[in-house]
Amino acid sequence: MVKNVFYLIAGLLLVVLAVTHTLFGLETALPILHGSDIDIGTITVFTFQLHMIGAQDLLYGIAALIMAFQKDMTKVKFVALLLTTILIARWGIMALVTVVYGNIGTDLLTSSIAFLVVIILLLLGVRKKDKGKDSAYP
Repeated sequence: MVKNVFYLIAGLLLVVLAVTHTLFGLETALPILHGSDIDIGTITVFTFQLHMIGAQDLLYGIAALIMAFQKDMTKVKFVALLLTTILIARWGIMALVTVVYGNIGTDLLTSSIAFLVVIILLLLGVRKKDKGKDSAYP
């Protein structure tokens, strides 16, 4: 039985983001790189970075899904806060690099909305009190 719907939704969203991130990269970015004069070493680094981010998002989603079914929410709050911190750091790096290279557009906005929704869901999950227990968190 679901104990925390916020973690459940965040987990599902992270799994969807992992799949869409990887598919977008495979269908859009990689063909462009392979059709260019870019060094194969650079293409290799870009390819494993693409898959590494997809795998991380998938693992974060699976973790959030597992957290959603835990009976004692106090045991998973630290993990939720850690995931939130990692996602905030990733968003900050993404936004900074995007701004530095002057490529501010819909890609940054779409990614920012996705990150913000997941972060808010995780934080709402942290704030949710356990039923029938006194929680140290409000």
